[in-house]
Amino acid sequence: MKALMWKLLRKHISKSQLAGFSLANLIGLTIVILAVQFYHDVLPVFNDQDSFISKDYLVITRNITSAGAMMGNTSEFSEEAIADIEAQQWCRKVGRFISSDFSVLATFSMSGGTRGMRTQLFFESIPNEFIDVDPSTWNFSPENPTVPVIMSRDYLSLYNFGFAATQGMPKVSEGQVSSVPLTFNFAGNGRNETVQGHIVGFSNRLNTIIVPEEFMRWANGRYGNSQNKGAKPMRLIVEVNRPGDPKIQEYMDAHRYDIAGDKATLSKAYYFLTLIISIVIVVGILISLLSFFVLMLSIYLLLQKNTKKLQDLLLLGYSPAEVSKPYIKMVLYINAAVLALAIAIMLLARIYYMTMLSEMGSNGGSIVVAVVVAFAIMGSITAGNIVAIKRKIATLWTTD
Repeated sequence: MKALMWKLLRKHISKSQLAGFSLANLIGLTIVILAVQFYHDVLPVFNDQDSFISKDYLVITRNITSAGAMMGNTSEFSEEAIADIEAQQWCRKVGRFISSDFSVLATFSMSGGTRGMRTQLFFESIPNEFIDVDPSTWNFSPENPTVPVIMSRDYLSLYNFGFAATQGMPKVSEGQVSSVPLTFNFAGNGRNETVQGHIVGFSNRLNTIIVPEEFMRWANGRYGNSQNKGAKPMRLIVEVNRPGDPKIQEYMDAHRYDIAGDKATLSKAYYFLTLIISIVIVVGILISLLSFFVLMLSIYLLLQKNTKKLQDLLLLGYSPAEVSKPYIKMVLYINAAVLALAIAIMLLARIYYMTMLSEMGSNGGSIVVAVVVAFAIMGSITAGNIVAIKRKIATLWTTD
């Protein structure tokens, strides 16, 4: 009986209209999930393997010119300047760099302690909230002083390919240097003391040597020059909510602030990547919505052509649910095929572009998010189709 009902109702189905809906829905859904997946796959290119610092930050300094230096212009940030930065819409929070105000002599022992290297260093600290590291390794206690250190990877490269290559010293990897015994000699304020230290990691983004803020305050108070206490910071770390926002660069230019490293360029690229992908996703969603209305128009036209047959079936005792079931099945089959094809096309396209991204250092992201988005969009469209079909059948049931 159901087969006979379907043969009766499918007479006026326009295959070209259904094909048009399917194609439009396929294009829209593919655009959306491909954009989502590409964003997740390309993100590692912008986020280097630096797990210690959030990507949404900038290190800023004052622009020092020759004329300004001769006139004695300060390179420090006043509290008013910091407050003005904090008041900007793109700013989440501001942290102050604290510099060491004492002499630091570091000794690295290598080759089982038979060879070593001694060098003058400097320390800086930033608030711990900017550091993403295991709290159990990033602490300091004056009762049992051991200093954890995060060091710039540039320093290790300078040692391996500069100093070690010319002085006959062994090259070391990050893992090896993290296990090398490290001794600091602190001198100042009439004191000369030795403290053990260890490297907890390396950073690509901070071109300095970072120690915990509690250690820096303790050490500056113990070894530092009392005349320099309360000195204003010369560098700031700023967490922003929209990396690459053009307003950030406009503000920096207007106040003659410099952004350290190539962070500004990367942030702009990241910002425009996010903007472009957002536009692509919106376009894909609009195409999917248009395809939804195309299908609804096709179904309404089909139901309108079959109004007399449908009313006769309802009068013969068929329920609205039974009468609407063939149309609902048709929608489910079409949408399921579109969903499967869209995911397949996305995976094929991903195989193509991942060959290029892998050369840029990206291993890709998970496809779970894109697949979930695909099911969510198609599920919403299907649910809307089913509700519309049931409501239309219901109106025929109540029509005399």
